[in-house]
Amino acid sequence: MSPALINIRQRAHLLKEARAFFSSRNVLEVDPCALSPYAPIDSNIDVISAQVSDTEKGFLHTSPEYAMKRLLALGSGDIYFLGHVFRKNERGRLHNPEFTMAEWYRLHFTLLQMIEETAAFLSLFLGSLPVRILSYRAAFSQVGINYTEDPLLKLQELTGRDWPRETCLHFLLTHLIEPELGQNELTVLTDYPPHEAALASVTEKNGELVANRFEIYYQGVELSNGYHELCNASELRRRFHKENNIRKSANKETYALDERFLSAMQKGMPDCCGVSVGVDRALMLRQKCKSIGEVLPFCWGK
Repeated sequence: MSPALINIRQRAHLLKEARAFFSSRNVLEVDPCALSPYAPIDSNIDVISAQVSDTEKGFLHTSPEYAMKRLLALGSGDIYFLGHVFRKNERGRLHNPEFTMAEWYRLHFTLLQMIEETAAFLSLFLGSLPVRILSYRAAFSQVGINYTEDPLLKLQELTGRDWPRETCLHFLLTHLIEPELGQNELTVLTDYPPHEAALASVTEKNGELVANRFEIYYQGVELSNGYHELCNASELRRRFHKENNIRKSANKETYALDERFLSAMQKGMPDCCGVSVGVDRALMLRQKCKSIGEVLPFCWGK
């Protein structure tokens, strides 16, 4: 049997196992629309648009997050999605414009419970691995950086760019720290600074504000991104405006706010945690492949 057919069968088996994982936990599968009148607003993620009619433009979802949170606000209970999402300008060893994502939400879970369940889900692909929790501060300390106290000039010298502090830190995280994480274990990065909160809630811990967020890495590859979800509609609106301003300063397209989503958040979403997992990356690591293109039936351009 050819490697391509082996990968197709392996993918089918693991998708079946993934659905069984959620079914055993009474988590309901949902199938939100992939095409929306509104784009998610994130300064780090670009959206693929589609011409719906002569006068209407839509956007392919980069994640089912907004739609799933509207379902949570309607009273859906615990839900999951397993399907394709789309992102513009994403090509490379770990990226493809279309890829498979697992995303789920658990009511009244703590962040630690969500970390444990995500590690259990990843074990379907990677087998049982030790789990190490590492704070954002500790990760930077390991490379000799105090992310709150070191002068901006030091960060700019390390990046070689005349960037603001937050941009320098993000670059150092992705280029210096992340590639070394999870070499022989699942490394869970936690306690991000508030500027990296995205749609996570923020709390005080050990005398400083941190985002209730985690990412899990294995062999230097980011596999999952989870939050204790922010439910405050006013704060969500503020963050969307901030992200649009960052996009504008970078000469990127800005997007209209999805008032349907904000209205649902205003009415009330239950306390919950949510997480997304890159299925193709997990398959790539399981199969010991060098790129996700080797485990996709058809990667872009193939």
